[in-house]
Amino acid sequence: MELQEKTGTLLFDFLVKMGLSPDIAMYVKLLILLVLLSIVVYVVDMVVRKVLVSALHTFAAKSKTSLDDHMVESNAPRYLGHVLPTVLVYIAIPLVFIDFPNLIPYVIEVIDIYLIILIVLLIRALARGIKNFSKTTDSFKDKPVDSYLQVFNLILYFIGGVLVFSELTGKDVWSFFTAIGAASAILLLIFRDTIMGFVASIQMSSFDMVRVGDWITMENYGADGDVIEINLNTVKVQNFDKTITTIPTYSLISTSFKNWRGMEDSTGRRIKRAATISQRSVRFLDKDELPKFQNIQYLTNYIADRQADIDQHNERVGANKELLLNGRNLTNLGLFRKYLNEYLTNHPALNKDMTMMVRQLAPTDKGIPLEIYAFSSDKRWVNYEYIMADIFDHILASVSYFDLELFESPSSADLDGLGKR
Repeated sequence: MELQEKTGTLLFDFLVKMGLSPDIAMYVKLLILLVLLSIVVYVVDMVVRKVLVSALHTFAAKSKTSLDDHMVESNAPRYLGHVLPTVLVYIAIPLVFIDFPNLIPYVIEVIDIYLIILIVLLIRALARGIKNFSKTTDSFKDKPVDSYLQVFNLILYFIGGVLVFSELTGKDVWSFFTAIGAASAILLLIFRDTIMGFVASIQMSSFDMVRVGDWITMENYGADGDVIEINLNTVKVQNFDKTITTIPTYSLISTSFKNWRGMEDSTGRRIKRAATISQRSVRFLDKDELPKFQNIQYLTNYIADRQADIDQHNERVGANKELLLNGRNLTNLGLFRKYLNEYLTNHPALNKDMTMMVRQLAPTDKGIPLEIYAFSSDKRWVNYEYIMADIFDHILASVSYFDLELFESPSSADLDGLGKR
């Protein structure tokens, strides 16, 4: 304190000797001290930041973990470098304003507020660095860490705002919380979406409903693509046409949606498609026709064994085979189903360890749906579509070999031809 008074007195005496009146000398001294303090603070701030940032960059480059790299990228060292100059200003204030003691409390109050803001920004930068680091780890890379950071930032800003309010008004912090409690209903209304989004984020994380990178389909919002970001209030989905659909976070727990992660984690992708057979083309097969079908390699042994069982049954029950309807018989549709089963079993691109069948669905006004239910080994979209197309190319081309017809609605050309007849 004595050094401060002595320094201030020497400068004041010097200005008076220069011919300034005591009143003017007092203000000029304040201005000079403020300029000198600003220069010193600027130099210290620049040196500290340069040394600190350089040291942390060097440390981050040599360390094995990437956490410090993310801290540097989040500008945490820059905010940390501002702390020492601020403390220096705090210490120098009594010297600079030695002739204006009434202003000291106000200046200190401004510095306190700046320090609060600086600390809030520093903590936010550290939290952002931790968030970015967590996204590179296997445990958190698919979790909604952005939502957690947003909630943390809201709490941090709230605490910082309370401290600034307390500093400006001179009131106790708890009195502010009391006022907040009285206005809680209004606050709940204002922050309704934020609160609901936070609750939704926790539920999605707890029940592992959605992760970043999941392929989801949500028809209500026209979303069909990969989740690229989960925030407190919104979930961003990049559709396959590269458009972005933004979905309210809470909608993911209040509305149904399809998550394709189970398919992607499995060993196959489902093929479920039907070819519709015309009912009028389905018929019994006479024994004389069987040799033609026995030339089909997948059916050679099956027809021989199956027909032997049928003949034994018909002989046992005394079926009158003068009429083909009597007893048991092979049908062209039944042979076609068996052929397709064998074809799928021998297809190299299908997963043999998962469900595989050719099933007949209930007849409709358009015919008899013959559905292929199987799983491709390759789950990649382009390859999956190629495999499915390859299977149905073969099915459509092989129908005629069994004297069957596919149902197809008549075209305008067919109707025109019918009119000419």
